Amino acid sequence: MADTDTPNRPLSPHIEIYRREINMMTSIVNRITGVGMGFSGFLIVWWLMAGATSAEYFAYVDGLLTSWIGILILVGSLWALWFHFLGGLRHMWMDFGYGYEIETVTKSGWVLVIGSVVLTALSLLMI
Repeated sequence: MADTDTPNRPLSPHIEIYRREINMMTSIVNRITGVGMGFSGFLIVWWLMAGATSAEYFAYVDGLLTSWIGILILVGSLWALWFHFLGGLRHMWMDFGYGYEIETVTKSGWVLVIGSVVLTALSLLMI
């Protein structure tokens, strides 16, 4: 017969016991930005379809996207694009076997975060 007593073993590590490291956070945020860019793509297609539909509908959708919340969403989408792009470059670099030292992973994580903010600001300045 099987032993029905619960063994007194430790549970597997849970996310609550881990210290938040930059590489952990960039990995999570990279996944979130990928989903967010899908939503942004939907907004851009909606805007283009509205332009092809009628002038009144385009004015309505354009008004939504150029409102303060629409601008906030579009700026966030631009940041997500840069973050995800730089995260992909970092991932590709690591796929070649480079940058796995703890110090390098931490530095490249901060380059990813700071670089995405700087590239977003530069993109907005070009508008």
